[in-house]
Amino acid sequence: MKFYETELKKAGFEVEYIESSAKFSDIRNLIQKLEKENFTTIKTTDVCDNWLEKRLKETKLKLKILDSPLFINTKDDLKDYFEVKKAYHQTDFYKQQRITRNILMKAGKPLGGKWTYDTENRKKYPKNKKAPAIHFPKNNEFYEEAKDYTEKHFTNNYGTLTDEQLYPTTFKEAKQWLEQFLENRFLEFGVYEDSIVEKEHFLHHSVLSPLMNVGLLTPENVLEKAISFAKENDIPVNSLEGFVRQILGWREFVRGVYVYQGTYQRNKNYWKHDKKLPESFYTAKTGIRPIDSSLQKILKTGYAYHIERLMIFANFMNLAQFNPDEVYQWFMEMFIDSYDWVMVPNVFGMSSFSDGGKMSTKPYISGSNYIKKMSDFPDGDWNEKWDALFWNFINDNKDFFAKNPRLGMMLRTLEKMPEEKRKQHFKTAKEFIGSLS
Repeated sequence: MKFYETELKKAGFEVEYIESSAKFSDIRNLIQKLEKENFTTIKTTDVCDNWLEKRLKETKLKLKILDSPLFINTKDDLKDYFEVKKAYHQTDFYKQQRITRNILMKAGKPLGGKWTYDTENRKKYPKNKKAPAIHFPKNNEFYEEAKDYTEKHFTNNYGTLTDEQLYPTTFKEAKQWLEQFLENRFLEFGVYEDSIVEKEHFLHHSVLSPLMNVGLLTPENVLEKAISFAKENDIPVNSLEGFVRQILGWREFVRGVYVYQGTYQRNKNYWKHDKKLPESFYTAKTGIRPIDSSLQKILKTGYAYHIERLMIFANFMNLAQFNPDEVYQWFMEMFIDSYDWVMVPNVFGMSSFSDGGKMSTKPYISGSNYIKKMSDFPDGDWNEKWDALFWNFINDNKDFFAKNPRLGMMLRTLEKMPEEKRKQHFKTAKEFIGSLS
């Protein structure tokens, strides 16, 4: 934000900077101030925040919302898909976007002959393979100021404040960050997209969401650069398509779901989960190795890529029966790219299925076998606890699994399991859930 203040002043704009600790950082106080000073109109870009927009609309001030470069679709663009559907499917939305915008299309058909190469992007990271090195930006004045401000005003927050700058804070740094991904990590991004390596933070991922979410890069420009680079450098179609899908598919889709169903989603708790999230999920002392190891990385960087968020954290939190409001708060607090529009659909819809299926047909849950298959985590007592929670979840929700054709096999497997093994799973799950305090 200090960088933007500087840029705007250089461009000749008059800027009033409101610090997060100031009275007027609360939008309700700011609105009262504007009304007292006889302002008549608020003009803003679409920040995609339901609470903020609601409060602005409740004022006497006229509100003019401009289309935002933070998204490829305008709100009007979203109507073509979201206004005519009762339930939303990312694949359908993604296909529509590809066709409408003629992205990765050839003679009316998807480039390479397939809409998605997701099934080809699930390789485990080779044991002796070295992940690409990441070159971080040099410390600049904006980072130093932010570090000092954080040390002064947020001393009790979780996480580590690094001496070295991790993420870009200027347009120039963001451009270099994107170029570094394209040159060093894009080639094998696809094939290792779902891989998990315990000691690696980023692997081949772009780590662009923190930059796009604050406007240092725009998704439209990122796609243009990536597609152009792929053509010139023989990037495999599975890497190109997988990257395009993350932005044109998932990012735009999640924003659309938030606009149309965000309020509905945040008020639902389909499984009626009511457990509080314990302190151990902030301190990396849960005793579950994949959780603790991945959380230690988040405490250092404020980041985890999608498969860690979905299949380690959200998966486990759902199996452990944590209240989705608690899970939402945790994701909002722990990640550098967290915004309401990001986390409401991802937590209440995609990962926990708390909305009952507005944007997915099933909850993303698994036993320990999936984690082992995609990662290098060694076996331990965490396997037993994870599997116990998984089978306990299936048992608690028999009716749901019996009615879902895609998931019925899980219930049948549970029913065929030796009774003694079943009882042991349920006992272990009960003891573990009871220990979470």
